[in-house]
Amino acid sequence: MDQKERMETLVQTLNRASDAYYNGQDEILSNYEWDAMFDELLALERELGTVLPDSPTQNTGAQGREGGREAHEFPALSLAKTKQIGDLQEWAGEYPVWLSWKLDGMTLVLTYDGGKLAKILTRGNGTVGNNITHLKNAIKGFPLTIPYQGHMVVRGEAAISYTDFALINDTIEDDDEKYANPRNLAAGTLNLDDPQEVKERRVCFHAFTLVYLEEEIRSWGARMDYLKQMGFTVVEHEQAARDTLPALVEAWTRRVENGKMDIPVDGLVICYDDTEYAATGSVTGHHATRAGYAFKWKDASAFTKLRYIEWSCAVSTISPVAVFEPVQLEGTTVSRASLCNISEIERLGLGEECTLEIIKANKIIPKCIAVKDARGEVHIPEECPVCHAGTQIHVSSASGTKTLHCTNPDCTAKHVKKFTRFVSKAGMDIDGLSIQTMLKFMNEGFIRRFADIFRLPEHFNEISRMEGFGEKSCENMAKAIEKSRKVHPVHLIYALCIPMIGTDAAKKIVRQIGFGGFCERMKEGKSFEDVDGIGAEKSNSVIGWYKNPANREELEYLLREITVEQVEKEETSGGRCAGITFVITGDVHHFKNRDAFKAYVESEGGKTAGSVSGKTGYLVNNDAASSSAKNRKAKELNIPIISEDEFLEMFGG
Repeated sequence: MDQKERMETLVQTLNRASDAYYNGQDEILSNYEWDAMFDELLALERELGTVLPDSPTQNTGAQGREGGREAHEFPALSLAKTKQIGDLQEWAGEYPVWLSWKLDGMTLVLTYDGGKLAKILTRGNGTVGNNITHLKNAIKGFPLTIPYQGHMVVRGEAAISYTDFALINDTIEDDDEKYANPRNLAAGTLNLDDPQEVKERRVCFHAFTLVYLEEEIRSWGARMDYLKQMGFTVVEHEQAARDTLPALVEAWTRRVENGKMDIPVDGLVICYDDTEYAATGSVTGHHATRAGYAFKWKDASAFTKLRYIEWSCAVSTISPVAVFEPVQLEGTTVSRASLCNISEIERLGLGEECTLEIIKANKIIPKCIAVKDARGEVHIPEECPVCHAGTQIHVSSASGTKTLHCTNPDCTAKHVKKFTRFVSKAGMDIDGLSIQTMLKFMNEGFIRRFADIFRLPEHFNEISRMEGFGEKSCENMAKAIEKSRKVHPVHLIYALCIPMIGTDAAKKIVRQIGFGGFCERMKEGKSFEDVDGIGAEKSNSVIGWYKNPANREELEYLLREITVEQVEKEETSGGRCAGITFVITGDVHHFKNRDAFKAYVESEGGKTAGSVSGKTGYLVNNDAASSSAKNRKAKELNIPIISEDEFLEMFGG
């Protein structure tokens, strides 16, 4: 292949990868691979003195998905990048600059008019983006209304933390549908149409520049302070100068290497404090020469010997992890890296014995990028490491990806969502047991049912020797487990994961018949329909749950390990809301959230329900003109629709 053909191959590969990158599709190239190919293309362009028409060195990015596309008022150009601190110093010159993170998410552009958020566009190709304003209530980090009444444009990055990324990925059953990294998840999330689904993924917007404001604020730092005062989450930043840049870059880099960043970043950015000077730059290719300068870390790699492959079951997928001789990388000791699936093992050419080349992607996530001296074949397990049932290889019809699955529908690891709910704050409130931790314990055979969590101290000798744990971790875990042994009945009922029975339903049951009555009725198969707020569907769900022998046994074993607090059945005859059932919907502004609102109603003797019926006294909705199903139902039944302010006037709070 000659140099011109190599350029054509690089352009095609990089453009396909960019399209996937910007539109939330499966990752084609890692950041490491993309940067290496981009740098190779740039070097070839300089050497040959030619640039192909579709070269990513000249284009602003991928096209967005079809539908709802709009032109940007101010083009969202990308920044030139370097891996040399000296280049940053030369660019800064004698001007004051600001150092901030280069966040690894999806760039969004927010427009405000008349004090209200008018539009949200994705970056798209830099000149045209997708309108996702319908997701405005689902993304954190920016206000819907601001004091400023003029025209304002803000640009920032929508990102998902590593913590939330792990939680979400661990609950996705199909391995083909899992996301490669937080940025990939953020991109895929912002392509969704359902705001509630987006909200559950905890996307947060981080403003990194105030693009336009009718009032004059010349300093970039002052502009960021202005945004912060109005309620925006702004990217962390620190003032710098040519002479201080090397030390600051080193200090910020060390924070990433030490694992102190939960927000995904893939570099640093400097920009001029003088925004007027910054605006005088020209546009070269797809870069604004003075808008900012991105610093990308050099990826350090290390070679090490593979010890073995560990197979871990999560939900229904059994995923391989390379365990290798420990190596020092980016300031930490690394000994494990996910291999994702069987296809990745085949792509890398892993052998039973081999040498691995390891990097830390974005200085955080260990990743195997190459294999040499491979000997022998990798053994694919024939049984699940958790339940020991047979395994099966699935081949995706869409991507051809090979994944390994457990064939047992009752495998404990497939029910990890239930265990997550069980230990949650609304459930048994056991600190320190994340999804990842519980999956480790399931794979070791320590946890098979809820009651096993309270017997974890029996395994502390083994757990303290596991990677990521130690005596202090076990000590803290023991305290959290012991503390949770005494539980309020509402929390216990929620923790049991009975379909359709959440905290609200549990409160109604405990308040009106107590935990003893709850257990008696389940044993006798008696209806719960006489409990206000528990209709036929929820009643049948409780009875059906208890009829399952596995659930009865689960509860029996659990009650041997815990003490249920004695709670008096509440008298609800008094209070400002006594005898009235409220349905609360939409956003609230006086109470912290809807749960706090409901708690107030119940503390004043009232009841809350999730749907409007003939028993509803009031529907509380700050958007009385909404055409929602609840508003329509309330109007059909002549039930008053009141705002939160009207509720406060009538019932206090």
